[in-house]
Amino acid sequence: MDSWTPGSSISEAPAAEPTLRPSGLQQVAGRLGDLVRREPAGVLACVILIVFALFAVVPDVFTPYDPMSYQYRANRSLDALSPPSSKHRLGTTYYGRDVLSLTIAGSRVAIIVGLFSAFFIVFIGTNIGLLAGYYGGRVDDALMRLTDVAFSIPFIPLALVLAGLFSPSLFNIIFSISILMWRTCARVIRAQVLSLKERPFVLAVQSAGGSNLRILYGHLLPNVLPLSLLYGAFGVAWAVIAEAGVSFLGFGDPLMVSWGQMIHLAFVTATIRKAWWWVVPPGLCIVIFVVSCFLIGRVVEEIVFPRLREK
Repeated sequence: MDSWTPGSSISEAPAAEPTLRPSGLQQVAGRLGDLVRREPAGVLACVILIVFALFAVVPDVFTPYDPMSYQYRANRSLDALSPPSSKHRLGTTYYGRDVLSLTIAGSRVAIIVGLFSAFFIVFIGTNIGLLAGYYGGRVDDALMRLTDVAFSIPFIPLALVLAGLFSPSLFNIIFSISILMWRTCARVIRAQVLSLKERPFVLAVQSAGGSNLRILYGHLLPNVLPLSLLYGAFGVAWAVIAEAGVSFLGFGDPLMVSWGQMIHLAFVTATIRKAWWWVVPPGLCIVIFVVSCFLIGRVVEEIVFPRLREK
């Protein structure tokens, strides 16, 4: 071992350079990068839905023409059933309207029906599931029999009955979807609450004299909310499919442009086979929108059930 002698100097080790903490923006960018690498399909689905939302909120920015205006040729004749061209990127309809403008404008109905219907599906289904699972007994029996009735009613006939009793409107479609599609959400939430209400944290609140309202919405609801959000994502897709089906049958809102209504008009004018540019764009939009919703639901499902990532 070397000894130290007077007059000799001790070499000091170089000081370690301080590590810089990443800034908030860098942390957000890192998390987004991890999300893109782990769930690229889900991120792409979110981007697609954001684009549809922009189409719905500010359609005038993206539509080359007024969706309801008639297009005319140079000789002042109606520009009907023109195939895609530089003037009309997706052609025109039998009524001389621009298909691209109609397709973009149809996003508004999809967003409105999807969001409002999903909200009511989650709201009704979550509350019925909470009440049935927590109280049990006669309350559970009554609410589950109501759920069975909702399962037994087919959606399309109910929507047609409402359209026959009242004038066809977007409100009737949202109402029909909301009073029927909550049934699966209610069943799943009830099953989750049946397990949660026996957990120690619920029993502790009951022992401390906590009210039923506090237990239901202060302790049980936060634990089932991820499941509710999962069914909300699926609810948007179900609602868009249901609206497209009703509109295709001719019972949609005649004052609003929708993808289902576009296909319906192509059918009733007997041009659905030859004017493919009138049918394919709205059909593709329905498929892309619904698939995007289900992909986002899949991401939410993996967040709710982390074990799915291991498979």
